[in-house]
Amino acid sequence: MTGFAHTSVLVDEVLAALAPRPGGLYADLTVGGGGHAAAVLERSAPDGRLIGLDRDPAALAAARARLAPFGDRVTLVHSTLSRLPEVLDEARVDALDGVLADLGVSSPQLDVASRGFSFAEDGPLDMRMDPTRGETALDLIARLDADALADVLFEYGEERRSRPVARSIRAAYDAGELHTTGDLRRAVVRVLGPKRGRIDPATRTFQALRIAVNQELDELRALVGALPDVLGDGGVAAIISFHSLEDRIVKRAFRDDPRLTPLSKKPLVPTETERAQNPRARPAKLRAARRRARTLDRPEAA
Repeated sequence: MTGFAHTSVLVDEVLAALAPRPGGLYADLTVGGGGHAAAVLERSAPDGRLIGLDRDPAALAAARARLAPFGDRVTLVHSTLSRLPEVLDEARVDALDGVLADLGVSSPQLDVASRGFSFAEDGPLDMRMDPTRGETALDLIARLDADALADVLFEYGEERRSRPVARSIRAAYDAGELHTTGDLRRAVVRVLGPKRGRIDPATRTFQALRIAVNQELDELRALVGALPDVLGDGGVAAIISFHSLEDRIVKRAFRDDPRLTPLSKKPLVPTETERAQNPRARPAKLRAARRRARTLDRPEAA
């Protein structure tokens, strides 16, 4: 990958939620191209600091270049977001003033065919956010039988015809006809038919496989479970999601954990202006919650 040009979404809303201040310590767990991180660092000048995590080495390289002007106020780490507690322990950080996570797949990942996230151009069936480790989408398909694959498509893609789609994908694999994103789309279209309307018939299948390959929902569950421990009193977590499965996890965590107080009843969404300028921002939803003072935590049972 030669570039990582990515337009950050809901920047003003993120800044309003986190309210970065001088001397504060923040973590951007999906630092990507560094857009949100740069905004937080600018707002927390002159001495606010930020720890940036990303599992994608290309994203980290882009963030390193973008954030270089902030010098030692920035620490970048190659890591999944679920490892935030370990990263903080290694950095000898007790608590954060704010945490940001912008979930899902980024534009550079979608737009580079060799990453295998999209069927817009033919590419290998990879879909790994960290291409240096783990199984690819093709590896996953090879490992699962049709029933297990159907469960993935239904659970992570909400594909109503998951079983015939899974059988078609397995048949293509067994026949030696499944190598690229185009091959995968053709296997789906054989069951669902050609595109009708805005949504391509293969979209749900691609989403499901990407989520499974990258264990995205498990990562998110681990993160929201750790937030009350890594946030200082009054610290804020802001999470941007792009589909209902993610948003449901965040909503329930912020609502049900007595140590967190949601900052709004409903998620914040992009304005009409932002959606017009960046169509990929359309499904974005931002939820934020504040860490209650520890003196108000419920006492642990004896």
